[in-house]
Amino acid sequence: MSPKLSRVMRSSPYWPVISHTTLRRVLPGFAVSSLGDGMAVVAVSWLAIELAPAADRGVWVALAAAAYTLSGAVGALLLGRFLRHRPPTQLAGWDAVLRTGALGAIPLLHVFGMLGIEGYVALLAVSSVLHAWGQAGVYTLIARVLPERDHLAGNAVLSGVGSIATVVGPPLATLLIVFGGPATVLAVDAATFLVLAVTFLVAVPKGAVPEPEDGTASRTAGFAVIRRIPALSGLLALSFAFFFLFGPVYVALPLHVSDDLGASAGVLAAFYTAFGIGAVLGSVLTGFLSRWRLWPTTVGIVIGFGALMLPLGLSAPTAVSVVCFGMAGLLWPPYSSLSTTLFQRSTPSALLPQTLAANSAVRVLSVPLGTALGGPLVAGLGAVGALRLSGAGIVMVGVVAAVALALYASRTRPEPAAGATGSADADAGAGARCRESSASCEKSACVCIAPPLE
Repeated sequence: MSPKLSRVMRSSPYWPVISHTTLRRVLPGFAVSSLGDGMAVVAVSWLAIELAPAADRGVWVALAAAAYTLSGAVGALLLGRFLRHRPPTQLAGWDAVLRTGALGAIPLLHVFGMLGIEGYVALLAVSSVLHAWGQAGVYTLIARVLPERDHLAGNAVLSGVGSIATVVGPPLATLLIVFGGPATVLAVDAATFLVLAVTFLVAVPKGAVPEPEDGTASRTAGFAVIRRIPALSGLLALSFAFFFLFGPVYVALPLHVSDDLGASAGVLAAFYTAFGIGAVLGSVLTGFLSRWRLWPTTVGIVIGFGALMLPLGLSAPTAVSVVCFGMAGLLWPPYSSLSTTLFQRSTPSALLPQTLAANSAVRVLSVPLGTALGGPLVAGLGAVGALRLSGAGIVMVGVVAAVALALYASRTRPEPAAGATGSADADAGAGARCRESSASCEKSACVCIAPPLE
């Protein structure tokens, strides 16, 4: 490696993440499992189509897709009593073990002719029961092993790996389906999660991830933290509304392409490919936003995303719509990383897994609920009308959040202290002091009610 390239890499906001001793062990396994998940997006629905009765294929495909995601929200709500004290590496590792077993059983049963559509959907549901906790474990690990200034870059690396998987995974899945069938793809997916399980349960040394002093949080502490901090309650409401209003796109866009445009599946693939490429670029750019004010940036992303969705509902030329959809994809990873960073900075360390699992449970529910709404919307307004309502609704939600943020800031803005610089480092220090002051009362989720607006 040339000295110049080495200097560029070391000056990157991502260098502390990729050079960290513990994360160097974790990231390869996370990348492998993300690729498996990117492949499963295609295989889950395709195998459901093969197994379901012809007359009920639509229903069973929807059930399979829902089972693969929604059971994670149920697990987040019901399993806190058993998982709230567990280290983040165990949470991520146990999720990977369960996915390995449940997904691995699908191709095994399929080979012996013992897999029916009902059992298939049940196994998909079982595979995802711990997924919200697994994701919470991964992001808790990021928060505990990295200093606060590097949280956004760490989140962006994870988001970037997932974005790349959404671009690379589907074509690989298509090749495997051609030569071995969709069950083969799920066998490969199970193997990737086995790699992740070994990574977290074996490859990460004991003591590599700092543990908080107080681990006595109650079963509902995650929701209690969110409820007691107005900023986090507002952020969760913003995320739910954002993803809920995006949900109808999954129904309206395919129908818009096929019915309104009279185009082929290749045009639909162009929309999703553009979104995926934008998401990869957005993940790369996210780490460079660490000196931006996080709250205004997060709200601005929502407004910008909704505005970029509007051309799809305004009968813009197809090329313009594809480009705008790709630019919307550019904003998707920054929103996810920034909102996660805000949770990491505002939550006591001992309560972080519970809080992130609660956040994940609500967000996991939002997109499927919005997708379910997409059917009636398309029936009543048409595909273009549903896309227009989705984009306009997202813009309106962002505007309301911006007004609320401005009002909140005007009420809580303190008088500037002598020598105050207003820098991002000062804000970060305030956030750290906020969490430190909460250490003595984490059991009751007693936290700062008004964390600094970054």
